[in-house]
Amino acid sequence: MSNRTLVLSALLALAPLLLGGCVAAVVGGAAVGAGAAHDRREGGSYFDDKRIYLGAYDAINKDKELALKNNVIIVVYNGVMLLVGEVRTDELKRRAERLAGGFEGTRKIVNELAVQEPGGWWSRRADNGLTARVKTGFLDLTSLPGFDPLRVNVTTAHRVVYLMGMVSHEEDEAVTQIARDTDGVEKVVKVFEYTD
Repeated sequence: MSNRTLVLSALLALAPLLLGGCVAAVVGGAAVGAGAAHDRREGGSYFDDKRIYLGAYDAINKDKELALKNNVIIVVYNGVMLLVGEVRTDELKRRAERLAGGFEGTRKIVNELAVQEPGGWWSRRADNGLTARVKTGFLDLTSLPGFDPLRVNVTTAHRVVYLMGMVSHEEDEAVTQIARDTDGVEKVVKVFEYTD
């Protein structure tokens, strides 16, 4: 076997490993499309929510006091906007709602911003850990046929878990119980829309 044939054989054998990143990028792009396809929101609502979310964050970020001295988290699902985090005054809470809510397609705003000093890095890390544990708990939910845990958005602030999505009443009961039973969760707030 010639050196050229040997090198060509080695390259062909390594091709799947060398192209793995490219395949993952293509598969990842398809996964985003598949996520939107399996979503219960109608047609363009998935993309409308992304547009509203980006516009709201841009509006908050242009207000330097809100952006730099407070912690405003925005979640949008089917035109319902959830605001959580911390702001220092009631006026800032109202201002955040006014700035974030001024986008076409926003049907409702649930303003759960806490008026208090913003939590530090450790506090946000603990809340992110709770979110991850609740989402992991949903993976064990096999008693509901056709249930997709990715259809439930989980956001945590101050050990309070917020659940959003379009679910049946049976799914609501099951995921809410899992969230309540997750160690460290102090309260569960449901911002669901129902399919039944």
